[in-house]
Amino acid sequence: MARKTAAQAAEDQIKDQAFSELQALIEESEKLLKSSASLVGEEADTLREQVSQKLKQAADSVGGVRKRAQPVVDATETYIGGHPWQTVALSAGFGLVVGLLIGRRN
Repeated sequence: MARKTAAQAAEDQIKDQAFSELQALIEESEKLLKSSASLVGEEADTLREQVSQKLKQAADSVGGVRKRAQPVVDATETYIGGHPWQTVALSAGFGLVVGLLIGRRN
């Protein structure tokens, strides 16, 4: 059971790191957008508006992905916890198929 807990902790850490890096990218882009305020002209205004819209879309999608993914993650963890041998067999079968396909391609 300790192994499963360590694996879950590692997955959570990776997921949190990915989301924090994306959030940092969004924040850094917002800073860049604010610092570009010194640019003048209609093209600069258009560029700032487009960047602003894209950043808002990215921030919204991060929140949406997190909300939509959580039930799937919970269901997967519940299934794996209740059916460990079926999960091992399914993973081995999938690995075999992928290995055969890769070997065939080379």
